[in-house]
Amino acid sequence: MQEPGKHFETLLSTEAPPVVERMGLNWLVAAAIATAVLWQVPGGDYILYPFTILATWFHEMGHGLMALVLGGQFQKLEIFSNGSGVATYRIATSLGPIGPGLVAAAGPMGPPIAGAALILASRSFKAASLSLKILGGFLLFSTLIWVRSWFGLLAVPLLGLIILGMALKAPRWMQGFAIQFLGVQACVSTYHQLNYLFSYSAGSLGLSDTAQMQRYLLLPYWFWGGLMAIASLIILIQSLRVAYR
Repeated sequence: MQEPGKHFETLLSTEAPPVVERMGLNWLVAAAIATAVLWQVPGGDYILYPFTILATWFHEMGHGLMALVLGGQFQKLEIFSNGSGVATYRIATSLGPIGPGLVAAAGPMGPPIAGAALILASRSFKAASLSLKILGGFLLFSTLIWVRSWFGLLAVPLLGLIILGMALKAPRWMQGFAIQFLGVQACVSTYHQLNYLFSYSAGSLGLSDTAQMQRYLLLPYWFWGGLMAIASLIILIQSLRVAYR
């Protein structure tokens, strides 16, 4: 016969985790909404400054890595103190218009895909810890190989060292939450410059990513902007659903 006190403890141990998970999920959703909103208001970039820089890194790395995957070259990555960035790359001409179109799409869509992978990694401590180490290490690796702006040479490795420090020193629960939070930030980074998705021009840099997609993939730039905004939201929601299933 089980003692009443022990039975009560058993109930607590089985019922508490779902409550904690719901609280964690609610916090992540609230953080995603707050981040997306803050990025649209004046001064929001500076309130979220570290995540602004990380979002730019995700975006530009998406362009560069897709160029590499398609057989081209990723020449350099520049990140500036105002939160903007530029990836310089060359694309294999044998791919025709599909290659440039995919590279243009990889900037806005690379971060949500990477973010979903980070969120899904939170389902186990080993995967979460390993993912933090990989992300931190890749920030440092990208600094050595591609980053070529003085601000990027300071900011990118600093972010990498902070993330590696969490992977090595932070308690398990903090590592799990950190990888989820960074994953959410990566997914939401599509909305970092929501107006950019629906802009034809990128100013002095020429055509925007969506305008380049229009040029190479025919459909209008606003169509691609809307499609990527919706896809990023679906990727975020589905990855959180799987992680908290």
